[in-house]
Amino acid sequence: MIRRLAPWIRSAQSAVTDPGFLLALLLVVILPSLNLNLNLSIRGPSFPVPAALDDTVVGPYADGSSQQQSQQLQQQQGGDGLQGVPSGVSGAGGGGLVRRKMQDKEVVGMVAGGDKADSLGASGREGAETEESGNDGGNVGGTDGDASLSSQQRQQQEELVGNPVGRLKIYVYDLPRDYNYNFIKKQPRCLTHMFALEVLFHRYILNSPVRTTNPDEADWFYLPVYPTCDLTASGLPLPFRSPRMFRAAISLVAEKWPYWNRTDGADHFFITPHDFGACFHYEEEKAITRGIMPLLKRATLVQTFGQSHHVCHKPGSIVVPPFAPTGHMHRRRIPPDTPRSIFVYFRGLFYDHNNDPQGGYYARGARASIWENFKTNPLFDMSAEHPASYYEDMQRSLFCLCPLGWAPWSPRLVESVFFGCIPVIVADNIVLPFSDVIPWREIAVFVPEKDVPKLDEILAGIGPRRVLAMQQRLASHAIRQAVVLGHPQPQEGDVFHQVLNGLARKLPHPLSTYLKPGDERLNWTAGPANDFKPWKPDSHVYW
Repeated sequence: MIRRLAPWIRSAQSAVTDPGFLLALLLVVILPSLNLNLNLSIRGPSFPVPAALDDTVVGPYADGSSQQQSQQLQQQQGGDGLQGVPSGVSGAGGGGLVRRKMQDKEVVGMVAGGDKADSLGASGREGAETEESGNDGGNVGGTDGDASLSSQQRQQQEELVGNPVGRLKIYVYDLPRDYNYNFIKKQPRCLTHMFALEVLFHRYILNSPVRTTNPDEADWFYLPVYPTCDLTASGLPLPFRSPRMFRAAISLVAEKWPYWNRTDGADHFFITPHDFGACFHYEEEKAITRGIMPLLKRATLVQTFGQSHHVCHKPGSIVVPPFAPTGHMHRRRIPPDTPRSIFVYFRGLFYDHNNDPQGGYYARGARASIWENFKTNPLFDMSAEHPASYYEDMQRSLFCLCPLGWAPWSPRLVESVFFGCIPVIVADNIVLPFSDVIPWREIAVFVPEKDVPKLDEILAGIGPRRVLAMQQRLASHAIRQAVVLGHPQPQEGDVFHQVLNGLARKLPHPLSTYLKPGDERLNWTAGPANDFKPWKPDSHVYW
């Protein structure tokens, strides 16, 4: 047996010099009598991991393997946990007792048989409860309808794949092209940037069977305006003119049709995908000072920004994911049995020196803390540069960091879910897309911003059973589909359909929707002085 281990030991010695670490490695390998076929694809300063376990622990579970097969392998390796994969390597997602020096402190990670899920707070406890109940959280191999789903999970899944046709009717106001189409002629980038929902939703709803041309039978009314297509010369969407555009559109609708005035917009909805939604500013302090545009106070907002107890998040809003290039992501898929050999992955800014030269304000300091604490940690594959292999790297990663930036949301969350990389969400009080039907607590790890310095311990302490459960849920076609927008046409269960289903769940409208004589009306004179300047579509003055 020792002779068989000799090549592995020699390769391990080149990367691991701590005698205690090497001893732990020997114990982990000898006792379970593992298959020693070596997998040399591990990235970073690490050592080979048995290939037979690599796929089992951290594979994407989109390759057709069954839940029964994974359970059998768990039983072969000792019941509760998958033994033998050292969690200290870059990309080994569980198994074994490992001691390593990390940031001047010694961390012991009992990943197999020693789950530290309680260190994760609410999300960890919920994950532990799921494991104890024997509920694996869902679908293997991308198939839905697993018999092990709870009644709540079944209800969520039915809503995810539900057909909105027959549940609601939407009337689309015919606005002048200056509010929408003309922007695309000048700025075709609007069709592909992360705010593109406002354009594509309009395009899709015009051809949808839920659209009605009879406003008297409509449940909802939609004003198709494209505020994030109003770009600077450098192609950046600035929100400062957006309130004037909305005010002009609402004034036009209120004068031409009777439907706005009967509810003050309570049965109307708007797409507002700016950083802080209908507060219309990309800096949080200024967005908070502005608040939600007064004329939109009764309307339903469909927006990417979601944060509880925040003035820019209106209760009842439908939070949606930002647009990500679905077709491009599909073309960049790699074989589903590729080992997930990166433990933690992140590409993006840690500091924004241009807009936050003093530091500490951007991302509330969370990204800076991630970098300063883990920039030399071999478990963390991080950089401010975006490589050409970005999408492929996500598919080789077990955990993908999704920290807040200027706003709590980013396309990184969509990419993580789409590629089966467990999202690690660092954004306090975030309200996630379609959270009433997507089981985020079952597919993501939530880390409070104050706990960023313990991020390595938190992730290393997640047991393999919970990792498997999260991966199996991420492999659900319904969940992946719910965070992407079909392009060039909507697809069943995609973001477009989730918005329609979200609007349908708000029906029937309560009686308070329809104003009676004597009811308080919206104040058309409220708001900053600049909001009352005439909106001129061809103007290029942004301040």
